Amino acid sequence: MLKVLHSRITSLPRPYKQALMGCSDAVLLWLAIWLAFALRFGDWFVPDRWQALLMAITPLIAAPFFVRSGLYRSVIRYVGEQVIWTVVRSMFSAALMWTVLAFFVGVAAVTTIPRSVPFIYFAFGVLLIGGSRFLARWILWLPMRKRFLGRQVLIYGADSASRQLATSLRHGTELFPVGFVDEDPSLQGQDIGGLRVYGPHQLNWLIQSFDIRDLIVTESSLSPRRRQELLVGLRQHPVHVRILPAISDIASGKHLVQLLRELEVTDLLGRDPVAPNPSLIARNITGKVVLVTGAGGSIGSELCRQILLAKPTKLLLVDSSEYNLYAIHTELIKRQAALAHSSNAHIDVELIPLLANVCDSGRMTEICRTWQPRTLYHAAAYKHVPLVEHNPAEGIRNNVFGTLVTAQSAVEHQVTDFVLVSSDKAVRPTNVMGASKRMAELLLQALANAPLVNFDGEPIRNQTRFSIVRFGNVLGSSGSVVPLFRQQIKEGGPITLTDPEVTRYFMTIPEAAQLVIQAGAMAEGGDVFVLDMGEPIRIIDLAIRMVELSGLTIRDDANPHGDLEILITGLRPGEKLYEELLIGESPEKTAHSRIMKAHEDFLPWETLKMHLAALRIAVSTNDVAAIRILLLRLVAGYQPHAESVDLVYLAENGMSLASAPALDLDN
Repeated sequence: MLKVLHSRITSLPRPYKQALMGCSDAVLLWLAIWLAFALRFGDWFVPDRWQALLMAITPLIAAPFFVRSGLYRSVIRYVGEQVIWTVVRSMFSAALMWTVLAFFVGVAAVTTIPRSVPFIYFAFGVLLIGGSRFLARWILWLPMRKRFLGRQVLIYGADSASRQLATSLRHGTELFPVGFVDEDPSLQGQDIGGLRVYGPHQLNWLIQSFDIRDLIVTESSLSPRRRQELLVGLRQHPVHVRILPAISDIASGKHLVQLLRELEVTDLLGRDPVAPNPSLIARNITGKVVLVTGAGGSIGSELCRQILLAKPTKLLLVDSSEYNLYAIHTELIKRQAALAHSSNAHIDVELIPLLANVCDSGRMTEICRTWQPRTLYHAAAYKHVPLVEHNPAEGIRNNVFGTLVTAQSAVEHQVTDFVLVSSDKAVRPTNVMGASKRMAELLLQALANAPLVNFDGEPIRNQTRFSIVRFGNVLGSSGSVVPLFRQQIKEGGPITLTDPEVTRYFMTIPEAAQLVIQAGAMAEGGDVFVLDMGEPIRIIDLAIRMVELSGLTIRDDANPHGDLEILITGLRPGEKLYEELLIGESPEKTAHSRIMKAHEDFLPWETLKMHLAALRIAVSTNDVAAIRILLLRLVAGYQPHAESVDLVYLAENGMSLASAPALDLDN
């Protein structure tokens, strides 16, 4: 019966539903005024001619107040307790107007209108009009509640993308929208597409009243900081939060529901991006030949995307992985075509994919000689700490000598600007990867201040500005914790964490790439730039918040019936609890608010190259013990775990772990 009634009522056009509500209210108002007279006289009431007239016009008197208060704009299925106050205000106005009219009619017709009747009428009117709406809501919502139990969704934001999303959801069977929440006061209380727009102050009530399990936040409705505040406030509710991209990012013709994205750490941290400086972005790119090593990697590929927007004449994509190179080359071709289509102008950037290993001096020299790049971004590196810790010789070969080969090729062929993408793990490293990145930094600092020779030993003039850009973790890169945690949450856990005290800095890949380009444009030679990463965050806090905002709970001693467990696995080889960005103190400010210049000590080239010769021999023979000892000598602050160092080797060379870094670098 309820299903049939629900089906027939909900299938009616909106004006028909409003007319039905008006007729129902008219009948209830007649009943309310009759009951008022009957209760006052204590008997079945039969009105006289004038009393019957007053009762007949009761709905006509009330209708303007009901319409003005918005009672007929409400969607009955979603009315809440606030409708009671709307009914009270409307009935008070209607009862007052009826009383005034009844007074004049009573005077003119000398009929009996007891003074208590308007008060009783008001009370019955509130009870019947308000009660009818809650009864109708129960009748209409019950079948829907059974169908969408646990799948009701709120949409935060009431822009065009939100409205299209609501339409898509209502035609689907997975989620059912119950309303919008918007911070614009002019929209609150309005109905959009049959859904009521609520204010943020009503969010907790909505979640509890409608058993909301999903909240979709439109990206354009909130600033990152306000979004973070919202997410913090939602931690008390088991609500799964997802983000709807801005309408400008949605390709036309695609189904909006498929474009919902999961929460990123940027949503959780509330970091406001700083718009890039167009002049800095263009300075080393526009109208020039640009080369990117490691072009298929996480940072390298994003550098390529940003460089394409700045319109170089040629973009050389260098990578040793055939698949990665193919993927980024194909993507950039598609992006170039899309940009040309959207701007109705041809973007003439020649994209040149080049398979090459940065350790191959012949190949790198050939590339620089053939294509004559003016700007080179060196992003090629092995960066996974545990893997490099287990393969130190290959890590040094690629990260140190690959950088040296690329830098010497750049100098020999007069590359104007050489920018090294470095890492916060280079600061007081505890692993080979971090030490190798610091070695690469030392190389460029030394080369920037040294007379150089080519591969044949002939002196050459150094016209290359070397610079280094150091930053922390980037989100979405291979090995990033966010996609790992999301996958583990999806699989039902456990969430694996190396240590509860692990703390990291975070930055998005696009922001990091833009800052790398801008920092390189400010280089004078030998500069070490450090990016402002904001405040560090404990990884365990990130994991907990991702679980909570997925509508789940952590299972621990305090909550043994929770959904997911956090499993502590212990620190991996070479892993640090805390990362740093500076070796020295007091970084110098630059023209960009998020880029600082560090002042780091380095070794003269003549001293460094002797140790590089010894390091090259150790790498060629895979002498891991010698590699670690040389790193201890060369990299200030390098503190490997004791089990990583061959203590016998140290003893045979008259050294201890504590004294190794203090050795005379000239011996």
